Amino acid sequence: MFEVYRCVAACCRLQLCRSQPIFKAFYKQNWLIMASRAGPRATGTDGSDYQHRERVATHYQMSVALKSEIRKLNIVHLLMWVLLAAQVTVSQLNLVSHKVVASPYQWEYPYLLSIIPTVFSFMALPRNNISYLVMSMISAGLFCVAPLIYGSMEMFPVAQQLYRHGKAYRFIFGFSAVSVMYLVIVIGVQVHGWQIYYSKKLLDQWFTSTQEKKKK
Repeated sequence: MFEVYRCVAACCRLQLCRSQPIFKAFYKQNWLIMASRAGPRATGTDGSDYQHRERVATHYQMSVALKSEIRKLNIVHLLMWVLLAAQVTVSQLNLVSHKVVASPYQWEYPYLLSIIPTVFSFMALPRNNISYLVMSMISAGLFCVAPLIYGSMEMFPVAQQLYRHGKAYRFIFGFSAVSVMYLVIVIGVQVHGWQIYYSKKLLDQWFTSTQEKKKK
């Protein structure tokens, strides 16, 4: 019971001290010291590198966001590649009738090489490998964009005939093959265009980070 009385008395004295001007001035002075440069801070920094740390954090956040977008585009491209590879395989092995799944157009064969830049891209992202990312961008132009441009030119006469006369001679599960393939081309051009764009921005981020590390 005596210990309880002692605790109550101590609390009362503390409350009285807090109401005194001297205590308030002491508390305010210590708070200002802690909030200023003279106050305690994390070991290893004096606060002067705040802008540098903010810049590094911004580069890191941008790099993470760009990697996420590139991975999403790579996955979409893989789905496209699997569908085209399935069509070529089915056609070459005669697994189904050509009336059900039409034989591939010529541009589809070189487009199968478009898996190469996607593999380089997946290899570049985990370790920020600049060489693999550059190879991915260059091969994307050769094996992705170029076959799609050639494919749009190859199928243009067939698409023109379909538009003018409404006649189609190739089908994929009942749909006009040229219409399906043009849809693939439209999606593919957008996917590969954004892949190259985001890869270029990511490459710039990596170069900036590398230059800042060299300056240190």
